[in-house]
Amino acid sequence: MSQRLPPLNLLRGFEAAARHLSFTRAAEELNVTQAAVSHQIKLLEEHLGMPLFQRMIRKLRLTDEGQTLLPVVQDAFARIADTLATLRADEGKHTLTVGLEPSFGANWVSPRLGRFWAQHPGVDLRLHHSRHRVDFAREELDLAVRWGRDDWPNLSAERLMGLAFTPVCSPALLEGAQPLRTPADLARHTLLHDCDYDGWRQWLTTAGDQEIKAESGIVIDDTNVLTQAAIDGQGIALCGLALVTNHLAAGRLVRPFAHCIDTGLGYYVICPPAARQRPLVRDFIDWLHAQAAVDGAIGE
Repeated sequence: MSQRLPPLNLLRGFEAAARHLSFTRAAEELNVTQAAVSHQIKLLEEHLGMPLFQRMIRKLRLTDEGQTLLPVVQDAFARIADTLATLRADEGKHTLTVGLEPSFGANWVSPRLGRFWAQHPGVDLRLHHSRHRVDFAREELDLAVRWGRDDWPNLSAERLMGLAFTPVCSPALLEGAQPLRTPADLARHTLLHDCDYDGWRQWLTTAGDQEIKAESGIVIDDTNVLTQAAIDGQGIALCGLALVTNHLAAGRLVRPFAHCIDTGLGYYVICPPAARQRPLVRDFIDWLHAQAAVDGAIGE
């Protein structure tokens, strides 16, 4: 069988590239270079003796052979992930490994962990923080919480909560020479962006101020760093309220305006279907939902 099957890493590269129809996005997911993914696909095509992609200008398309292979590979990876989750269940009945995005873990999960341990004192939690797309077949995670849309193929996925986004800043800025009384006053301040300009663009449009250029200011691709920059008085950040509740309560941040936006995205609890049958996984997912309900998760 080893002589008939291609190396597993070539199939993983193919699955990611076929799902995204992009070598670049597949490389980002797999944490390798675009050239490495392209080389993997070339080796796999040579091994099979047939093309799997039609390479066009700035676009990929699966060949008939590629379309036939893709669901088989995806099903195989899903079955491997399910089996591994089942095998790990007995080995770690009292250990739960959870993947979290750093900002969500630091600002929403961490302040509430005491409540979980009070209900489940014998559970050992292992929290791993990253922002990349989870690969349960490769990573030793029981479940994860990720930000995005309802698009989690071959996984059990439940929407946990959305976020209401609103401007926040250091109280020192409100006391400075450039007051913040209306959205138009933002023109005299630095806008702090999370990853891109879309959030501020949407907020300014719905707030009724289209004179201010949203594509200005500083882009910070880490929400924790973005929040700290706002606390330090570096500008006005557009943040999810549920992630800055503690800073607002402590007075480190203030809300100059009441207007909020909902991007339509949300936090999803995801895991392999087989892992969902494990009692400890169900307990943690139920606890997450309970905390979101008790604390009035904003944006639902």
